[in-house]
Amino acid sequence: MTKTQLDPPLKNRHRFLAQHSKKLWIFSIFWLALISWIGFLWNLGSIGLVDKTEPMFVEAARQMVVTGDWITPYWNGETRFDKPPLSYWLMAIAFKVFGVNEWAARIPSALMAIALVVLGFYTLRFFGFLLPTSKKDEFKLWLSAWLGAGILALNPAWIAWARTGVSDMYLSSSIAMALLSFFIGYAQQEKDPELKDKFSARGGWYILFYVFMALAVLAKGPIGIVLPVFIVSGFLFYVGKFKQVLLETKPLRGSLIFLAIAVPWFVLVTLANGKEYIDVFFGHHNFQRFTSVVSYHPGPWYYFIPVVLVGLIPWSIYLPSAMIQLKFWDRNLWKTSDRSTHLGLFSLFWFSIIFIFFSASSTKLPSYVLPGMPAAGILVTLFWSAQFDKNNKLSKQRWLLGISGLVNIVVLIALALASFYSPQLVGGDPRKPEFSTLLQQSSLPILGGLIWGLVALGAIFLLLRRRDWRWLWIPNLIGFMAFISFIALPVAQIRDKDSQLPLRQLSALITQVRQPGEELLLVGFIRPSLVYYTRQNVEFFNNQERLIEYLESQKNSSQVAPTVLLITEQKYIDRLGLKPQDYQFLDQQGVYQVLRVTRATILAKK
Repeated sequence: MTKTQLDPPLKNRHRFLAQHSKKLWIFSIFWLALISWIGFLWNLGSIGLVDKTEPMFVEAARQMVVTGDWITPYWNGETRFDKPPLSYWLMAIAFKVFGVNEWAARIPSALMAIALVVLGFYTLRFFGFLLPTSKKDEFKLWLSAWLGAGILALNPAWIAWARTGVSDMYLSSSIAMALLSFFIGYAQQEKDPELKDKFSARGGWYILFYVFMALAVLAKGPIGIVLPVFIVSGFLFYVGKFKQVLLETKPLRGSLIFLAIAVPWFVLVTLANGKEYIDVFFGHHNFQRFTSVVSYHPGPWYYFIPVVLVGLIPWSIYLPSAMIQLKFWDRNLWKTSDRSTHLGLFSLFWFSIIFIFFSASSTKLPSYVLPGMPAAGILVTLFWSAQFDKNNKLSKQRWLLGISGLVNIVVLIALALASFYSPQLVGGDPRKPEFSTLLQQSSLPILGGLIWGLVALGAIFLLLRRRDWRWLWIPNLIGFMAFISFIALPVAQIRDKDSQLPLRQLSALITQVRQPGEELLLVGFIRPSLVYYTRQNVEFFNNQERLIEYLESQKNSSQVAPTVLLITEQKYIDRLGLKPQDYQFLDQQGVYQVLRVTRATILAKK
């Protein structure tokens, strides 16, 4: 469409955008910096490592720095073959640069999350169309990019894992960036001079597709290539472009790049550890996780429906409407349209395949669906952007927006009530004895309730004015930013003070009082953070029977110290039959006690 064909208001808008393009990009940089700071960087290292998964990853990374062995990961004196090395490597590099601390452990995850948000913004800026029939409008593209970046950054799932030193964000961000890189390469193959000017390196995006897939494999294994290949293949078959695009991606070149990045470590770790590594990583942590329940993490077929609803709240409320308005069933529409308009359909395949794939898995964890969250965020973004397009003929389906808006208000009111009553809802955990009281004293529940209540009032006001329905995203975005800034981060510090600080305090004591050769034995629960903070190996036992079996196995050994440091709760002390005169009480923090007791005394009580 030329400028002479535009309506006067649209022509003026295009002229304004063209004249202020540099200012718009500067504003975009500030916007990306703001949401990244709020979502991922603010108070990143202000709380300790959260049991139980995070300390395992962080300690394994620390061991790489200590031992200098960057091939075989170790944790608690044993090899750790659960995951490939990317998370360990990046954290270890951060430790080398910034020192060993919580902030350094988490900054690689945060940077990976930010990278995805930036690439998502870039993609939406040029390809933010819901339907192939949508007219190109620079204003809507800018709006789509700004809103999309906000949705990609400010949702519970992306924030939670971006602030945690585990491998999930490395995998999810790598997969997402691989898929966005593929789409940009796919979309810019059009014979459009404007697109060619904006994307001078035609094959560069396809190369990045292979690079990010390789990083995803180094983050968590074969799933890093399986999911992107399934998604891209399904999408290309649907739009009838599989063979054509396959040739464009230059698979031979791409495969060599992928193999050069992904394979060497697997070869080296196999040479160093042999069959043990193959059995544990490929057998147990990949094949068995999909075909059977591993580590007591089962789930029904609908397990990920509430996970997505909560993980993407409040944006998930509009996800069904976004899918319906996409008209994905009209295959001929998509097959005959320009590639640059296919982002919505591509995102639908991306989200749906990940959702279905892991729903079919026997082992289920909330983080499994995390790689699909950016796709869901893009779908919701395109849905909102389309509300400003008078030519997309969505007016007949306005009822979808109205129903979603009503559900939005119900959810916001529920969040307000849940916030008001949160001290009562979170009480009763003996290992977090003061959390409910500390939360009540902080007044954060009242403030949180007021925030969500005001957001609900704003949404009600807009919903009552039919012409303003398209602005319903504004109170949601502002409310979520306020909630993260003023409620979620302070609550995390309260939770840390109640549940994790006692373990750090005990760790500090243990490093001072531990005698040479004295073992650390923890009974009744698993708290890997003790390994990291004490810098010592810890033996974990689910119950007192396992402890006694372990001590029995060492009874005739002359290599062990006669006393042990026992970390446990009072109920396990009672079950062991230990009386105050049987041990030396060293300290108690929360429900956790540290005792020095002889091995013989424990065995004599069995």
